[in-house]
Amino acid sequence: MTPEEKNAPVAIQGDQAQEAALSAELAPLREQIDAVDRQLLAMLNRRAQLALDVGEVKKRFGAPVFRPERELQVIRKVQAGNAGPLLDESVAAIWREVMSACRGLEKPLEVAFLGPAGTFSEQALYAHFGHEVSGVPCPSIDEVFRAVEAGTVEYGVVPVENSTEGAVSRTLDLFLQTSLKISGEIALKVHHNLMASTPDLQGVTVVRAHPQALAQCQHWLTANYPHLERQPVSSNAEAARMASEDPTVAAIAGETAANRYHLHIVRSHIQDDPHNRTRFAVIGRYETEPSGSDQTSLILSVPNKAGAVYQLLAPLADNGVSMCRFESRPARSGAWEYYFYVDVEGHQQDPAVERALRELRVNAAFFKVLGSYPSSR
Repeated sequence: MTPEEKNAPVAIQGDQAQEAALSAELAPLREQIDAVDRQLLAMLNRRAQLALDVGEVKKRFGAPVFRPERELQVIRKVQAGNAGPLLDESVAAIWREVMSACRGLEKPLEVAFLGPAGTFSEQALYAHFGHEVSGVPCPSIDEVFRAVEAGTVEYGVVPVENSTEGAVSRTLDLFLQTSLKISGEIALKVHHNLMASTPDLQGVTVVRAHPQALAQCQHWLTANYPHLERQPVSSNAEAARMASEDPTVAAIAGETAANRYHLHIVRSHIQDDPHNRTRFAVIGRYETEPSGSDQTSLILSVPNKAGAVYQLLAPLADNGVSMCRFESRPARSGAWEYYFYVDVEGHQQDPAVERALRELRVNAAFFKVLGSYPSSR
């Protein structure tokens, strides 16, 4: 018998004693956790019943089930009383899911998004509404707008701009045409991953992704895989779906898409900007009330003459209203005219903003309020 074999029983006894001591010390803490869990469950069910009672009142008055400004106010109040050790971000995530679960007891909201399943638009949907919703994937941004306009869903989630590549042009063009309102926004950290059906890209000849994703990763692709042909498709998740069916195709997408389509992530976080973010808008017919931290989105145009833009925007400065975004798009009239997409701080019901908008409406050749909503900035 070797020395190790002789000492084995002693080692086993030592391990068993340590395990017994650990269990003895953890047992009262686990009992306390179990007791707290029972209290939490009872209180959550109490909250759910109150939410159902609120729902009955809303039905009688024809009020909307989802009130984004109200839910944000609830989260802020809870965060204000948070003494830790939970982080405020964790508190917000927990309460958002609690409110989503309570809403879902009546009827899960139906929300359209740029599909298929696994896109960043779907991630943004759940970040805003929680997971107790029914996501409806659409093949294009146009279809998201159409679904909401037709009333087949209550809301839609569409990408608006990226911190690297700027505005999503198609969304801006559709805002010009639609009667829908923006009722919320989500700023999502975007981490792109290169994925394929094989772990080493063996046999891969082409990489596919949404045009924005290809642009956000162009320098990395050039440095690491310059031989791969780059092909744009309708969404990153669609690229992932294609890669799952064709071993010659690699895709750029998020981890959710890789998991859904059983792909290998060959390289992670390949975006050129490590702080890459995409901003999404929630569209629907609901106009939000002030939440205390809002912004308002507008579309404006001016006559084509010297100083027209300066004169147009002067009411913002005169009334102390800060502009946090200014984007121009051609009017497609052939006369070198532009529409200006403007975000300002504050709600359109705030006195200063209301005065500024009244003056803007007088000075503008075209004036449209897309909505006031809680800001994610």
